[in-house]
Amino acid sequence: MKNAVKRIGVLTSGGDAPGMNAAVRAVVRAAHSRGIECIGIRRGYSGLISGDVLRFEDTSVSHIINRGGTILYTARCDEFKTEAGQQKAADTCKLLGLDGLVAIGGDGTFRGAQALSKYGISVCGIPGTIDNDIPCSEYTIGFDTACNTAVDAIDKLRDTMQSHERCSVVEVMGRHAGHLALYVGLASGATAVLVPEKKIDFENDVVEKIRSARISGKTHFMIVVAEGAGSAVDIAQKIHEATSLDPRVTVLGHIQRGGTPTARDRVSATRMGYHAVEVLAKGLTNRVVCKKNGAITDMDIDEGLAMKKTIKQHEFAVLDAMTGL
Repeated sequence: MKNAVKRIGVLTSGGDAPGMNAAVRAVVRAAHSRGIECIGIRRGYSGLISGDVLRFEDTSVSHIINRGGTILYTARCDEFKTEAGQQKAADTCKLLGLDGLVAIGGDGTFRGAQALSKYGISVCGIPGTIDNDIPCSEYTIGFDTACNTAVDAIDKLRDTMQSHERCSVVEVMGRHAGHLALYVGLASGATAVLVPEKKIDFENDVVEKIRSARISGKTHFMIVVAEGAGSAVDIAQKIHEATSLDPRVTVLGHIQRGGTPTARDRVSATRMGYHAVEVLAKGLTNRVVCKKNGAITDMDIDEGLAMKKTIKQHEFAVLDAMTGL
């Protein structure tokens, strides 16, 4: 079994996501199963510039598949956005003898890998972000865990909202994408869901849904808002002005990033990590692992970054039919 690479590095970059550790574990063990040495790079591209690395053995990644966060830590690195920073990172790869790199994260992480490939380093990205907003992949590591965390919190909130006959406005993550909010809203039976992909008609999308629910006999209301669709505090104030209700605001924030990854995220991360090593072993570069039609595959990073991902109209139709009752 001949490999195109002898020693590869693995890093996590950008926002952390549950399942990143499972992906790191898969990369290390898949590499070792092929006789490829694996080096861990701490703190993303910042650590690659400074040479903050460790040698991975099989035992180094024991008992991490169930852990949230990332044992390699993560950081955003402005220096790496410059040519000088990229050259430093490439020089570190040369010094360490790294002929391949697996980068786990979102589109910013992939752009970093894309830049490194120009210096002759074989690179492969793995999509890890709770927003599920990587255009070339149907699924990203961490999404399912984040959804379950948010749904669990909303279920608990509903208990107290129902007891006090109140309205709750819950803000979930999603600055530029509403996949998390939409999924959570459907799963939790929200009265209304607001996402950045759809222009808000406040009267119809929120107020009338609350009124419809009240006329139907409901006395408590759950509004789910993606952070990119507006401030939960502002939306609560508008609800108060329109209905005289006194909404309670909950911003879930970074609690959505943490926690033990679900089985789906562990398995998805493991399959993607294994596939990334296979890609590098074949001598391919500038690739990103993705999920297409339910299967794990890969494509050119340039092509992947050029794609756009939106919420399908059918999903909005389902949402409209389910909310407000």
